[in-house]
Amino acid sequence: MSSTDQTLPLATRLLGEREQGALRNALGALVGLAHRLTGAHRDHERLERVHGTPLVVLPSVFDPKMMRTGAFFAATIAAQRLGANGDVLDLGTGSGICAVFAARHARSVVAVDLNREAVRCAEINARLNRLEERIECRHGDLFAPVAGRRFDTIFFNPPFIVGAPSTPRDFAWRSPDVAARFAAGLPAQLAPGGRACLLLSTYGDACALFVEELQRRNLAMSVLATRRFINERVTVLEVRAP
Repeated sequence: MSSTDQTLPLATRLLGEREQGALRNALGALVGLAHRLTGAHRDHERLERVHGTPLVVLPSVFDPKMMRTGAFFAATIAAQRLGANGDVLDLGTGSGICAVFAARHARSVVAVDLNREAVRCAEINARLNRLEERIECRHGDLFAPVAGRRFDTIFFNPPFIVGAPSTPRDFAWRSPDVAARFAAGLPAQLAPGGRACLLLSTYGDACALFVEELQRRNLAMSVLATRRFINERVTVLEVRAP
């Protein structure tokens, strides 16, 4: 059945089918095993290069290169100049990869994360790439650190799994209610004509909830970019207020 079939749920039409097939799931498991065997999972500070950009990744911070989605999001930001000449908010900034790529053509960037080590990591990478004058890093949950401010573009690479995080690193993977809170708070943070760029995946049970919550609030959604990996399909979704 075509993913454009209007009888399918909106989340499936926008993001694709969650079921990736036994072969793709098996290949994904092999990739995970390879990361473990090569020591990619170990808790140590490392220097990555993402599309030629150096990034320090601290032990409790999501690695945008190893986990692929951050690197894909950054490539989309660069290719489409998302946030150009405007004020940008990067939620769940992690290593700061999206903030760094956006700051090269944005007017200003505020990078926010619930993990204090991620905030420190983003600050390091802003300095490493000589963008500290354009990137302001703040600690806090979702929109709380920027209450009352509006942005032309908002980036969010959210947790894909519904559940309680067990460690600061797990903030990048799990949240019990982030989809509903993000959708509820988004309109008040967007400047007139502004948009959010949300990275979602067929992996995990939270991504479809984002689409459902945004649809419930009559926010318009369209696909900006998509990429098929071994065991998931990743989509950058554009969200605009009506």
